[in-house]
Amino acid sequence: MDRVATLERRIAELSALSATRPKVDRARLLQLAHDLPAVWNAPSTDTRTKQRLIHILVQEIVCDLDEATNEAVLLIHWTGGRHTEVRVARVKTGRCPDMAPSAVEALRKLAGHWPDRELAVSLNRMRCKTGDGETWTTVRVREMRERLGIPGYDPAKADGEMISLMKAAERLGICVGSAKSLALKGILPAKQILPGSPWLVPVEALASEAVRIGVQGIVARRPKFCEQYQYDKVVRLPGL
Repeated sequence: MDRVATLERRIAELSALSATRPKVDRARLLQLAHDLPAVWNAPSTDTRTKQRLIHILVQEIVCDLDEATNEAVLLIHWTGGRHTEVRVARVKTGRCPDMAPSAVEALRKLAGHWPDRELAVSLNRMRCKTGDGETWTTVRVREMRERLGIPGYDPAKADGEMISLMKAAERLGICVGSAKSLALKGILPAKQILPGSPWLVPVEALASEAVRIGVQGIVARRPKFCEQYQYDKVVRLPGL
């Protein structure tokens, strides 16, 4: 009831605010509605333009959680006073507990490739739990690694033929997300020792023709004024 009352009160506030604003030209708004798909999907429309369109069309988005259905409820307040409710299913955790490796197995396979801090991140990502059901920290990883007699990460002894995905992205001049996209497409050779663990990339693969063409395609899709675009590279919805 509190959620409904809050939403109703917010809708009333928005309606009162809309009444004080200049009237919307209905004809022009309908014309924009007909032209919006063409403008949005046009090859020349970059993310900056889409962001501006969203700011024009959307006044506010109110997000709430429906625990009964495990959904995120978005109330979109459009220009002109209309409201739309959108429900998005929330990601359920713990759906595949049997697929998670044991912490001992993961440590034996990953130790030596990564520092304890990154091992803790990987163990948490793979949903491995400590003996008392807590999440992993750098200290807990070090303590278990020492109990198992597993040596720690030594940068001097690290395999120089393999680098992390982040370092590979830096050398290629692209972001980590783009490098991962190339890896998932099979363009950039990369592997994970265990699902959820960090990616390892062969250094020699960075100079391959396929990787070079893939990187060129990513760079070609960047806006002409890349530096000015950095702030707007993510579409931001008002109110979120």
